[in-house]
This record gives sequence, C-alpha cells and structure tokens, in this order.
Amino acid sequence: MEFTLDVARVREILTREREQALADISAVGPISAVETSGHRHDQRIAEATDVQSLACKTGCSWCCYFTVDVRAAEVFRIVEYIDVVLPPEQVRRIRSEVRENSTGLRLDDELERIQQNIRCPFLSEHQCLVYPVRPQACRNYHATDAVGCERSYLDPEDLDIDPEFAPGVYQAGAAHVEAFGLAMRTAGYDDRVYELNRALHAALSDGAARQRFEAGRQPFPEMRGDTVSVEFDDLLS
Repeated sequence: MEFTLDVARVREILTREREQALADISAVGPISAVETSGHRHDQRIAEATDVQSLACKTGCSWCCYFTVDVRAAEVFRIVEYIDVVLPPEQVRRIRSEVRENSTGLRLDDELERIQQNIRCPFLSEHQCLVYPVRPQACRNYHATDAVGCERSYLDPEDLDIDPEFAPGVYQAGAAHVEAFGLAMRTAGYDDRVYELNRALHAALSDGAARQRFEAGRQPFPEMRGDTVSVEFDDLLS
C-alpha cells in the first residue's frame, strides 16, 4: 500500500516524544517511563486523521496469535502489572502458558518464527488481560479490514497476505515508537527487542534481570536481542 509521508507530523512526534521520554526516564526511571509513553502513544493514534477507518474492536483477537517483539522495559512493566492487578489463579495460568510458549517456539530462523501461530498468554475470552500496559508492537498493530488479519491467522505460512493499514495511524505510531527507542538508547538502557514469551519467561525466572536492566546492562544474557530498524532517522533533527 502506497501513501504520502506526513513529514511535518512525523517530525513533530519524533522530536516531542524523544524529549519527553528522556525527561521521564530521568525523573522516574525507564520502566515507569514506558508506561507514561504508552499513554501518549494511544493519544497520538487516537488523533490520527484516519483513525476512524480502523476495523479493530473489542473481541477481535486474530492478531493475538502472532509473535510479538517487546522491549525489556515493557516486559518488566507487564510483570509488575500482573503481580499487582491480576488474581493469583490468572497469574499462575499466565506463568504456565509463558513457560510452554517459550519452549515451543521456533526462533532459530526469523522466517519460521513469523510463520507460527502462538496464543498470547494474556488473551482471555478474546480480550487482553494487560491491555493498559500492552507492548508497543500491539499498540501499533491496526488494520482497516479484519479479513486480512483472519486470513493471516488461518494461513500463517502465506506471507503474501498483508492486512490493509491506515497511513496516518501507522506513521503516528511508528514515529512514536522510534523516538522512545532512541530516548532509551540515549539514556543508556537496552532498547533492543525480544520475543515476548521468551523475555517474559526470563524475567519471571531470573530475579536479577530487572536489576541488570536498571543498571544499564543486558537484562537477558542468554538471549539475543534484535536492533529495531530505524525508519525516520533522516527526519529527526
């Protein structure tokens, strides 16, 4: 799908989010900063001119079976959230599914990974149990026609299926995420992405992972993180 880049809007989001995220990281730390950034993320998408074209709605959960990239700060915020907000029986079920998912995923080959369906451990009755602290990747996944999402779910090996997206929503979300990642990197924190289930399992199994992250070190020494591709680098002054 071709679209015209809204240079002024993208540049504004890049600049403002980088500045605000850096201020938040300095004031409250990277894990709390990812939460406040999430609120701004949702607002920027809500303000996109084509947001009304989205087909996403409560109960639509085809995308909750796709593999998800997540930053370490998001993982620790999610762990914090489920321990405080969710009832013990839900937490036990989530921990069990995270463990099963992390051992069942094929991650040696990126192509194999994206051709797998795996139920998100936070999915319950077609709704997200951690919606307020869901990852940036989930906040950014939208489609104007849910048929494409359903087809991708039913036939994950067909990589030619490409759900239609809303250009304004896409640009706002992508610029926001890119700026936040730059702020994390500038502040000296790990801004790479990891597969959601593997990272959650590592965070839940290793009590020192969060301390390493907050000290500016690699939180998951046994895992390879991927550098997020930079799309709007030439627009960031």
